[in-house]
Amino acid sequence: QVWDSFGRVLFSSQPHENPITSIAWALHGDFFALGSFNTLRLCDKTGWSYALEKPNTGSIFAISWSIDGTQLAGACGNGQLLFAHVLEQRWEWKNLEITLIKRRTMKVHNVIDDAVDLLEFRDRVIKASLNYGYLVVSTSLQCYVFSTKNWNTPLIFDLKEGTVSLILQAERHFLLVDGGGLYLYSYEGRLISSPKYPGMRTDILNAKTVSLSNDTLAVKDKADEKVIYIFEALSGKPLGDGKPLTHKTEIVEIALDQKGLTSERKIAFIDKNRDLFITSVKRFGKEQKIVKIGTMVQSLAWNDTSNILCGIQDCRFTVWYYPNTVYVDKDLLPKTLYEKDASEFSKNPQIVSFVGNQITIRRADGSLVHLHVSPYPSILHSYISTSSWEDGLRLCRFVKDQTLWACLAAMAVANKDMSTAEIAYAAIGEIDKVQYINSIKDLPSKESRLAHMLLFSGNTQEAETLLLQSGLVYQAIQVNINLYNWERALELAVKHRTHVDTVLAYRQKFLEDFGKKETNQRFLQYAEGVSV
Repeated sequence: QVWDSFGRVLFSSQPHENPITSIAWALHGDFFALGSFNTLRLCDKTGWSYALEKPNTGSIFAISWSIDGTQLAGACGNGQLLFAHVLEQRWEWKNLEITLIKRRTMKVHNVIDDAVDLLEFRDRVIKASLNYGYLVVSTSLQCYVFSTKNWNTPLIFDLKEGTVSLILQAERHFLLVDGGGLYLYSYEGRLISSPKYPGMRTDILNAKTVSLSNDTLAVKDKADEKVIYIFEALSGKPLGDGKPLTHKTEIVEIALDQKGLTSERKIAFIDKNRDLFITSVKRFGKEQKIVKIGTMVQSLAWNDTSNILCGIQDCRFTVWYYPNTVYVDKDLLPKTLYEKDASEFSKNPQIVSFVGNQITIRRADGSLVHLHVSPYPSILHSYISTSSWEDGLRLCRFVKDQTLWACLAAMAVANKDMSTAEIAYAAIGEIDKVQYINSIKDLPSKESRLAHMLLFSGNTQEAETLLLQSGLVYQAIQVNINLYNWERALELAVKHRTHVDTVLAYRQKFLEDFGKKETNQRFLQYAEGVSV
């Protein structure tokens, strides 16, 4: 049986023919081996079986793995010593399928034209990763970088330590994790940076606790599970003011989005309660809100070509077509989702990859399921990234899909394009918002238009600051009156020595409407000196 850290049973096997005499995890925790009478079995960490061997050895009484997790030794009942090597690992990306056929040989199969290439290595292969058009392979002494366009001339460089435990790829560079630290290399083999943080333990990092994008690296700390360290990829220095991102409960999985501007980089993470949160990586002094966008989320992945997030939550497969909506117009988020029943994936499915518009999910029994999502949202993302609003509108009119219109509305507000936002909100029937946007358009100054856009997204503090900086004191006071922030309105009026009587008059009318008496000391104090 296999349990998780909460004591939930992840897997329970059928009874074996003979007693199980030994069991051992590989050090990286991705699989384990078990020994029985004339039997050696290799199992995934979720319990399903990769391979079964029947050596003629009697019972295997003890199993020990090598540090790199590529081979094991077994002590057998008939006095023999057994050595086994893990082979046949597979990596898939778009039209390529790569298999480790021998300890030092890989077979590359292109499924489009059925071309097959063999890649030979000097030493045994330890780790590999295939993504973004590159295959990165680490052997016990060297690292090889192949471009998928040309298999004959890999780039080769030597490794300091031979035990690479993790390879992560982004579009422009890749990360190697070994016993000594984190190393970021470009695909030309140049060492870019080597980020460090206090109490760093690299042996326990895995793909769920480290995430890499073109400009940012995020690492979840083991000493304090509530903390995520965020580094600039190119310099290896902590991002912004150097403070790590801190959450109120322990974090289990993190993922950075891959596209868009550095200033808008987002990180999504799942905490111990299986809630999904999203927040901005960049922090300029002000604390960026950490916003919850999903509950009971098992697994998540960002798309490789646009900022679309997918996850499996509570027996539903969900795609957040534009997660940034939470910062723009929170009520719109449910309209930008795609949901599908996930009961076909059985329990505890994991998302393996989200490439283009194809999502690969591994079920609990080890089988892979491929899902397709609509290609239109990613086309819309690519239009908006080049500010082609007309093309975006045309696409939405052609597809006639409410989800797409909602995404366009949120994107337009985020990029302060009011006319597009008005059309998109009208298409999804949000008439109150269309009216508000119309009223914004008629405002005389650019600053007040911007401030009302911030109000539209619910950023009242920023809107007020902007108005005060522009010298529009009365508008700032009026905003607070409209939001019934009476004390703040009075504070501003007194501070700027203007419109105190206006605030008092509004307050008086408000109290009369509700038939109440003034009880606030500050208002009583100022009311004595001012005739309204």
